[in-house]
Amino acid sequence: MKINEPLTLLGGLTPAAFMRRHWQKKPLLIRQAIKGFVPPLGRAEVVSMAASSDVQSRLVVRSDTHGVHGWKLRHGPFERRSLPPFKRPGWTLLVQGVDLHDDQIHALRNRFDFIPSSRLDDVMVSYATDQGGVGPHFDSYDVFLLQAHGQRRWQIGRQRDGNLRPDTPLKVLANFEPELEMILDPGDMLYLPPRYAHDGVAMGECMTYSIGFRSPSHGDLAGELLQRLAEVVAQETVDMLYKDPDQVATVRPGEIPEKVAKFACEAVANATQDPAKVAQVLGEYLTEPKASVFFSTRPNAPAQGTLRLDRRSRMLYDKEHVFINGESFRAGGRDAMLMRELADQGALTAQSAQRLSQGAKALLADWIAEGWLYVES
Repeated sequence: MKINEPLTLLGGLTPAAFMRRHWQKKPLLIRQAIKGFVPPLGRAEVVSMAASSDVQSRLVVRSDTHGVHGWKLRHGPFERRSLPPFKRPGWTLLVQGVDLHDDQIHALRNRFDFIPSSRLDDVMVSYATDQGGVGPHFDSYDVFLLQAHGQRRWQIGRQRDGNLRPDTPLKVLANFEPELEMILDPGDMLYLPPRYAHDGVAMGECMTYSIGFRSPSHGDLAGELLQRLAEVVAQETVDMLYKDPDQVATVRPGEIPEKVAKFACEAVANATQDPAKVAQVLGEYLTEPKASVFFSTRPNAPAQGTLRLDRRSRMLYDKEHVFINGESFRAGGRDAMLMRELADQGALTAQSAQRLSQGAKALLADWIAEGWLYVES
C-alpha cells in the first residue's frame, strides 16, 4: 500500500490525507468509490448465509403503529421460509462476518489495509426491502458504508442527545436531529467516525456493505487483558501466598485488614508491571478468532510454495512477537521480517518462504495443518 498516492476508493484522497483529515474526525461521502461496482454476493447468497448456524444474522422488521415507526428484532439462523416475502416493504436482513465466508468480500475488506488490521472488525451485509432500515442510531466504531445494490437514503448528524427509545429492542435514538441527507447509488461509499448518528432507509430493494473497525473501550480492554494476565501471573507466582503470621485476634471480624488490601494492590501491580507480558496478551486478544469461527484441519504438508493466510485467520506482530489466532510466538531476525511480511500482505511468496529457518518452516507447516494457512496451487 502506497499511502501517499491518490485512491479512487477515497475519492482521490491519499490514504495519508484521509487518515489525517477524516479518520475519527468527520464524515466523507465518496461518489463512485468503486466504479461500476458489481456486488459479489446477490440476494440469494446472503439469504443462504443467514440460514447457517456458523453465521451471525439478525432480522429487523419495521412495524408502524399510529404513524410511529417501531421495529421488531429476531436472531438467526433463518430458513428462507421464515423470512418475510421479498415484496413486503420495511424489513432488513443483517449478516455479520461475511468476509470470513467469501473470498471476494475478504478481498474487498483488504482494500482498506491502510488502516491497522488490529482495528478491523468485519464486513456486514445489510439486505433491505423498500423502506427497510434499523432506525437512527450511533455506532461505537468507524464504518465505511458501501452501497452494493439499489439506493439508500442516509441522514447523518452530530447528535448530542443520546437518549434512546424505550419501546424498541434496538438502540434507536429518541430525538434524532439530522444535519445532512444524501442518496447513495451502487459504488458510492460513506465513511462515518464513531458516535456520528445516522439513519439509512432503503429506496426500493437495496444492499449495503458495512466495513467496520472496532474501538475497544478502556473498561472492555482492561477487563480482557487483566483476565489474561491473571492466568499468566498465576502460573508464575503459585507459591506467593498471602501470609499474616503477625495477625492478632480481632473483635471486628467483618473488617478487611489493611494488609489484605495492600496485598491485593501488589498483586494487580505485579500483573501489569511487565510491558512485555501486557504486549503478549494484547496481541493474543486482538487475534483471537470470534466464537463462530472454526478451521478445517489439513494433512501435514511442508511449507513449500506460495503461502496464503486463510481468510478467517487474524495475524499481527509487535517488536518481539508474531500473533496468530490467539497464540503468540517469539520471533527475531530474518524469520521475524518474513513473518511480518506474511501478516502485512496476507501471503508469502515461495521464494521468500524458502528463506525461513527450518524451525520457522516447521511452525508454518503446523499452521497449515491447523487450517490457518494454505499452500496456494
